[in-house]
Amino acid sequence: MSSESPPTLETAECEKVLDVIRSKSGTANKTRKAVRNHCMALLMLEAGLRVGEVVSLRMSDLYFNSVPVRNIIIKPHMTKNKVEHSIPVSDRLSESLCSYLNTCFRWDDVRGSDIAFTNVHTDRSITTRQVERIICAAGWMALGRPVHPHVLRHTFASRLMRVTNSSTVQQMLGHKYLSSTQVYCHPNEDDKRLAIESASHPSETHQTAKPAKQDLPQPAEPVHPGPLPTYPLGPSRPGYW
Repeated sequence: MSSESPPTLETAECEKVLDVIRSKSGTANKTRKAVRNHCMALLMLEAGLRVGEVVSLRMSDLYFNSVPVRNIIIKPHMTKNKVEHSIPVSDRLSESLCSYLNTCFRWDDVRGSDIAFTNVHTDRSITTRQVERIICAAGWMALGRPVHPHVLRHTFASRLMRVTNSSTVQQMLGHKYLSSTQVYCHPNEDDKRLAIESASHPSETHQTAKPAKQDLPQPAEPVHPGPLPTYPLGPSRPGYW
């Protein structure tokens, strides 16, 4: 297993990149591009799709009866390792898919194919190189450095690893081997910052500590203990195509 985790974006950086992508609107074509690009970015950031999987998507993979699907199924022929996997659709991604359908497709819009993401002026599928240029350009404008689309997938995986087990992450990423997933076990900058903040404010970390147990008077004679008590559970811009 690698000693370093893949490059990821912090939460604030993700929002800056998405804001730049959304802001590229104005004319009808610019608005369609912005909505399309935002949807593609969220498919990588909140569903962990590879850029090659994004450009291989069909409308039927994303919608059923003009409604966004609840789970996106990436078929074997779309992946580089031929492993089919399914990813639940987040609320924000579902909203973006709705916006994409309503903005970029109309009942009178006759298309020559079922390809989900095409160039604005043609029915040709957008290429992986074009998606890379779109995300890299947004990174330059938002963060002052290029951002490769795969960094969005890395960010998705690192977020998942904080809240679930590696086997679940493996299935959603479509990894054939668990060793490919375990690289995300390493802490990123968000994890390190949270650790420092927790260490700097130990009193806040231990606010819910239980008080010391006090000795209780013992009964003079043995008594039946009765039913066990129950306790409440705790809170559970340029370069766009």
